[in-house]
Amino acid sequence: MSFASLKKASSAGNTFARLTKEIEKLNQPQAGSGADERLWKPELDKSGNGYAVIRFLPAPDGEELPFAKVWSHAFKGPGGQWYIENSLTTLGKQDPVSEYNTELWNAAGEGSPERAQARAQKRKLSYYSNIYVVSDPAHPENEGKVFLYKYGKKIFDKLVEAMQPAFADETPIDPFNFWKGADFKLKIRKVDGYWNYDKSEFATPNTLGDFDDDRLEQIWQQGYSLAEFEDIKNFKTYEQLKARLDLVLGNSAPAARPVDESLEDLSEGRGGFNSPDITPSNQPDWAAEVKDFREKAVASAPAEDDVELSYFAKLAEED
Repeated sequence: MSFASLKKASSAGNTFARLTKEIEKLNQPQAGSGADERLWKPELDKSGNGYAVIRFLPAPDGEELPFAKVWSHAFKGPGGQWYIENSLTTLGKQDPVSEYNTELWNAAGEGSPERAQARAQKRKLSYYSNIYVVSDPAHPENEGKVFLYKYGKKIFDKLVEAMQPAFADETPIDPFNFWKGADFKLKIRKVDGYWNYDKSEFATPNTLGDFDDDRLEQIWQQGYSLAEFEDIKNFKTYEQLKARLDLVLGNSAPAARPVDESLEDLSEGRGGFNSPDITPSNQPDWAAEVKDFREKAVASAPAEDDVELSYFAKLAEED
């Protein structure tokens, strides 16, 4: 943030108001469900459909990427206890569940109890971005506000597709750009019991809300840190996770082998672990993905049913 921007924000009272709001949140007792009020989530109507219009925001001040990527596990052990933890593989480190899943997968063939258990314990991929809510028919009070939005690979693929269109007559856009980005029309249907986002699409590129730069800056400053989701302080140590895993499983996990990162859930619903695809060579190169994402963003500058970990955490607390 430039000094001029700081002075402007200070004169408008934005920084003080935001600080006051954050302090008030810290002083408020936390709800039993552990719900994070910063998070926005779409809601289905009585017919089982959902609709909202959101705008993905640029990276927060001082951060490089407009999204954070987090791997996690959420599963119930044979004794009824839950394991709900962020995976250390998010940080490129060894994780006891990934190691154990690899052991299970290699122990027996397709259709075995071991592989069924590995599927049930697979990693789940989530992304976090700051968004501006343009329209939320289910909760109009959210409109005009900035939230964090947790989403999965299907929505992320929509973002990448906008930046890297498949056809020559389509113009790449940077969906995180205030001026040359586009509103995202989130359309949700229930298909076979799962949330489906296939009909979601970007509108015609335009400046967010036709706002002037002063208003856009105010919106940008309301964004939340994304880097904190990948901060090591939010992850337990390997030893702590291993102890929790052993407790949940009710036995000692096998000795560790190199982790097969194919034991992951990219499907956002059913699926994952399709045996023909379980090969390390088929796994995405995240470093290359981020590099390509950044390059495309600069060049263009111009269905998932997400299982809420807080729900499982509440169940775990009741054990």
